[in-house]
Amino acid sequence: MFKKILIANRGEIALRVIRTAREMGIKTVVVYSTADEKSLPVLLADESVCVGPPASNASYLNIPNILSAALMTGAEGIHPGYGFMAENPDFAEMCRDHGIVFIGPTPESMRALGSKAGGREIAANSNVPVVPGTGVLEDVDAALLAAKQVGYPVLLKASAGGGGRGQKVVRTQEELKSAFNQAQEEARLYFGDPAIIMEKFLEEFRHVEVQVMGDGNGHVIHIGERDCSIQRRNQKLIEEAPSTLPATLRQEILDAGVRLAQHVNYAGAGTLEFIVDRDGNYYFMEMNTRIQVEHCVSEMISGLDFVKMQLQIAAGEGLPLKQEDIVLRGHSIECRLNAEDPDKDFRPAAGKIDDVHFAGGPGVRVDSHVYTGYVIPPHYDSLIGKLIVHHDTREQAIARMKRALEETVIHGPKTTIPLYVKIMDNPFYKRGAVMTNFLKTRMEM
Repeated sequence: MFKKILIANRGEIALRVIRTAREMGIKTVVVYSTADEKSLPVLLADESVCVGPPASNASYLNIPNILSAALMTGAEGIHPGYGFMAENPDFAEMCRDHGIVFIGPTPESMRALGSKAGGREIAANSNVPVVPGTGVLEDVDAALLAAKQVGYPVLLKASAGGGGRGQKVVRTQEELKSAFNQAQEEARLYFGDPAIIMEKFLEEFRHVEVQVMGDGNGHVIHIGERDCSIQRRNQKLIEEAPSTLPATLRQEILDAGVRLAQHVNYAGAGTLEFIVDRDGNYYFMEMNTRIQVEHCVSEMISGLDFVKMQLQIAAGEGLPLKQEDIVLRGHSIECRLNAEDPDKDFRPAAGKIDDVHFAGGPGVRVDSHVYTGYVIPPHYDSLIGKLIVHHDTREQAIARMKRALEETVIHGPKTTIPLYVKIMDNPFYKRGAVMTNFLKTRMEM
């Protein structure tokens, strides 16, 4: 096992990794930008190294500085968390070249699965259904031709993208002419890669994802599925496990996820994302080759520590669990606590937290890096924490989440908490009638 690891991330996920590492007797080094100098990960890690100014490309995306910090402190491995360097195969390869273990999949797996175009091809080879669409489109003329074959409306997606960035819904030929260039530019800006693919746009669907763990030698297990359908601007707000899909459909999707991950001898934690239409047809979208923000709900129903499993696999200890060892119990829901104003189109609300009190009690978990007096920097994602609950049934979990939300107090910036309270009371949500357009069609905003 590792004696010391470096965490190349910030916020709640950096703190999450520190906590598991400490319980395992592993020393931690956290890198930080000058904007995060007083953050909890910096205060709680065994060592901390400043890697640059607030801008991400000068700090959390600064590969030379991060590698230098790892070498300087004697870290044997680097945990990338999610976002930033987590799905960068070049970074993983550089870690390997410098004798540092990248705590995640191999660069080869990331390259194969990291692009949406590559993921579609692997899915097809694994006998996993994909949404009708294309590979990488060379130019707008190719896009116009493809749209005629796929049929409007279509969805333009950054091949290297994630988190809802670089996506545009196009309903007409005229829209496509301008949208294609805009999508390319947005993909280049966010991901450094202008490659765009096209898929048939489904107006209503559920977003369901499969959590897998692999040992890199063909042994892959799933740890259930999650429903992540409540979103805004293609970004998730609420996740729950398990989904409310029929048992036979759930099993088909779980089997498809494992089959695809086995195809590439996947190592570590990964998530395969599917969409499910009203008729029960499911299609593979993409694979996130990292730990997810919403991994917590799967931990709650399985009793497993995914970060611990990541560290064990990366340290060469393998994956001792078999599929029959995985027992899922009860229901879990997670609400992402974002510093945003839902009444103003989810506008980010950075600033000082004057007071904070998080919920407690049975079956309640809070993953957050903020504290009273903490100043939310404007340079990064608006996530300030995650409120997670677990109970025997979905109905009981909803009641517990509502109680926990009402007990949580954050004074200072606007947050998404009031919106979540309304959702917990929403009759469509209560009966599991949830699609990705839920906020638009089932809520009065």
